[in-house]
Amino acid sequence: MNKASTKTPKAPEIWPDTSTAGTLPVPPSSVPGQATALAEAASLWMAPWRYQIDCWQRTVLFLDALRQRADNMLQHEQAGLPPLLDFDYETLLDARRFERPSNYALLRITDTGGDRHEHCLDDTKRPLIVVDPRAGHGPGIGGFKRDSEVGMALHEGHAVYFVMFYPEPCPGQTLADVLHALRRFVEEVSRRHGGRAPVLYGNCQAGWAVTLLSAGCVGLAGPAVLNGSPLSYWAGAADVNPMRLAGGFVGGVWPVHFLADLGNGSFDGAWLVQNFEALNPAHSLWDKLNHVFANIDDERERFLDFERWWSGFYFLGREEIVAIVENLFVGNKLERGEMRICHGCVIDLRHIRNPLLIFASSADNITPPHQALNWIPTIYPTTADLKGAGQRIVYLLNPHVGHLGIFVSASVARLEHRAILESVNELEGLAPGLYEMRIVNPTGDPDCRKPQYAVVFAERRVEDIRFDYPRKAFETVRLISELNESHYRGFVSPWVQAVATPWTATALKWLHPMRTSRYLFSEKFCPWMKAMETLAPWVREHRWPVDADNPWLVGEQAASRMISNGLDAYRRWRDETQEAMFAALFG
Repeated sequence: MNKASTKTPKAPEIWPDTSTAGTLPVPPSSVPGQATALAEAASLWMAPWRYQIDCWQRTVLFLDALRQRADNMLQHEQAGLPPLLDFDYETLLDARRFERPSNYALLRITDTGGDRHEHCLDDTKRPLIVVDPRAGHGPGIGGFKRDSEVGMALHEGHAVYFVMFYPEPCPGQTLADVLHALRRFVEEVSRRHGGRAPVLYGNCQAGWAVTLLSAGCVGLAGPAVLNGSPLSYWAGAADVNPMRLAGGFVGGVWPVHFLADLGNGSFDGAWLVQNFEALNPAHSLWDKLNHVFANIDDERERFLDFERWWSGFYFLGREEIVAIVENLFVGNKLERGEMRICHGCVIDLRHIRNPLLIFASSADNITPPHQALNWIPTIYPTTADLKGAGQRIVYLLNPHVGHLGIFVSASVARLEHRAILESVNELEGLAPGLYEMRIVNPTGDPDCRKPQYAVVFAERRVEDIRFDYPRKAFETVRLISELNESHYRGFVSPWVQAVATPWTATALKWLHPMRTSRYLFSEKFCPWMKAMETLAPWVREHRWPVDADNPWLVGEQAASRMISNGLDAYRRWRDETQEAMFAALFG
């Protein structure tokens, strides 16, 4: 062997001098470039394992959240579906005991954050009544957390009352009975405050109920705030509100009557909630649950709190829901001045004399600004007509929040609703006319007070808020609906009512997909969900979330976006197709 080959090679200059006593040579992996390469290789090798652990842990926690949602739903049902208010209250009037009974009750908010509400009252401010929507869900959305309409009103010093309703309607309950109860409630609040008319806060469906009360009982109520409330039911744009077309495709009001007959005289509100979810399949079928799965460490409690309300479905009486759909959503008789509440009582919106503030959102696909505002030029064709009637109407537009965000979003409560409450006196002092309420908030901070932000009432013209729509097509739908309903009422409804029983109604209730999709995750129905309850605490204790730049997590997020975009593309195609079919069939 060549001796030269047996000699120890000279160490590279970048290595330390090994001849120095007490030092050890640094291994080649300590070279910066090599170390980085080795670290990257190890990271790439570990990435799928880290992702699999994280994904498994999120799956366990997500399934446990679905299990808890199911248990919460069943517990809420067993408790009788009480209102989900985050405030203490006392019941003042129960309309079930009125001469004309209905399933409504008047509550007085008594406690806020551990302090008696009386300590915070400002006697110079009007009392305020919050009326929650009865559109499938139970009461409480106006005050199910501190940063809410109820919370802001308490914070501003108002005496706050809340109108709730019970899960089951009274036998034979009509819309006239509901309005009679609301009138009694307003009279009681006014009596408690020296005859001072209260501010009425109506959310969604409750907004048009407040409008009916204001038109039928002139002088009874103070300023009325209508949050996401539809009053012009045929108005809308082709890409904004497809629900207004539904009456034409199902033949009018008769399917609602049929479902109420099957329910033994009660209409299941879960059908209404299912219609709401169908509006945005990307959100209801994927985005909502995927957002919880992807952010399970932070989103669990928020998800469970909201779903406790969203999963509580209430019933409406047959006579009441048929009258609502027939007169409002299909017939559009409110803005036409043809809505008959009872014999000799026809509602005319021109009779309203208390100031109105309409809060709508451009991103609302259930009650877009078209439906919230288009009744104004129908009732008052010109600005001069509105001023001549001595009426004051103000509208406030949010550019981005969805329908529920108008009365649920904490940031909206802290800014828009606080601004509304702080501006009630200014609203009453306006000269007759139409105004846009604008909140000038330079900081963008929703948790601020005057003078950090300013409220401006800019005068507007009625002629500028008129939205055109195919009125003749909707008139055709109304006529078809009346014909179908008369045939169903006379020839089919008696037979359906004859076979419907409380047992069949209960069976249909618990077989509804809006309920089965929830309670089937309860361990009472799926015993294997008990394993999720057992595993979840251990997983939370040993949680090992993956890094945000993990390529497998990035791939998961990309796949999620593809699914969401695909569902949204389907929604756009569906809505465009429905618009075209509606025009072809009825135009």
